[in-house]
Amino acid sequence: MKIALVHDWLTRLGGAERVLISLHKIFPEAPIYALFYDKKFIFQYLPEAKVISSFLQKIPNIKKIHPWFKILMPVAAESLDLTGFDMIISSSHEVAHGVLTKQHAKHICFYHSPSRILWDRTHEYLEDFKKRGRGGFKLSLIKLGQHFLRLWDRASGQRPDVAVANSKHVAERIKKYYGREARVIYPPVEINPKHEIRNPKQIQNPKFKTVSNFDIRISNLQSKNNYFLIVCQLYPHKNIDLAIEAFKNLPELNLVIVGDGPEFKNLKSKTQKSKLKNVKLLGFVPDEELPYYYQNCLAYLICNEEDFGISPIEAMFFGKPVLAYKKGGAAETVLEGVTGEFFPIRGGDTLRTLAASNGVNDLVKAIQNINQKIKNNYYNSTIIKKHSEKFGFERFKKEMLDLVENLRYTKR
Repeated sequence: MKIALVHDWLTRLGGAERVLISLHKIFPEAPIYALFYDKKFIFQYLPEAKVISSFLQKIPNIKKIHPWFKILMPVAAESLDLTGFDMIISSSHEVAHGVLTKQHAKHICFYHSPSRILWDRTHEYLEDFKKRGRGGFKLSLIKLGQHFLRLWDRASGQRPDVAVANSKHVAERIKKYYGREARVIYPPVEINPKHEIRNPKQIQNPKFKTVSNFDIRISNLQSKNNYFLIVCQLYPHKNIDLAIEAFKNLPELNLVIVGDGPEFKNLKSKTQKSKLKNVKLLGFVPDEELPYYYQNCLAYLICNEEDFGISPIEAMFFGKPVLAYKKGGAAETVLEGVTGEFFPIRGGDTLRTLAASNGVNDLVKAIQNINQKIKNNYYNSTIIKKHSEKFGFERFKKEMLDLVENLRYTKR
């Protein structure tokens, strides 16, 4: 049986890309099709994979300007020639689910979510666009483009033979926007055992040409073991600004933010203008170093609605409790009072509500509450770690192989 893997694009490591990397480990002989990719990304994370791109790869600097080419992405996805494959496994958060397959071929789509900027987050995206001073004709073009992309997306959502959601929360979205059922397979969370207790002082990574140093990175914090941790790609919907606002009111505690993305400069500017000594934005941190940040934090913090959320489970692997916004994937992976806590939602459940002052106050109280519980040794790190192991790679591998095998012998 010939298998092909499909992903939207490969430029930055996030939860969706980690799932693809795991799929590649399960099916190492399967080529990977993507709309476009960054050669450095492939060299670092998929060095043994055969990666095939669409015509979008030929556009100069496509990895940075691709948001302006979204209207071409359906065409690019449909241009990927999957002739000769018996099984296609797509990993989709935008358009990968819409690839064209031969009549005999079976198609499994692992949905990280239906496109959020086309569906449930459309108006937040447009509002953010306007806040950046981009309106008028460009905004009208985006609205028009979104309309036609939604028509294509709804139709292409019927193409996979089997829809798999990364959480019950995403399965509900698939039901709403595509009108079909999806089975849930939680993504794999992998921690390399050899990295569990390594100090980055001892790690020299030639790929980054630096000697990693945990102490230097967080040197301006009052206490190196007195911080809450966020690890994510920095986009507006991650609500990192809410966390920063909360820690303005918590000078006795620290916040360490790991990750890069479009909001990095904006968030960095905010912390500098406010002269916050207890908030540190580190930017990108290689996987070799991440365990040390998890090991030394007080707790992990989520301020947005995650589709699933791999990083919180990585934190739980190290026995750390999680404080989460009570919606989305965290509601399925965090056990309240056992592996973490939730902060309440007032006046509705939209992310805009959280940005209001009561949202900041609620978060401050929740941070103070979980911090007090940590001081009182309320949480059992062994129990927290045991819970995280339910989301391991071997479980994911078995569920995916069972699904492929069952579909292989299923007649249409």
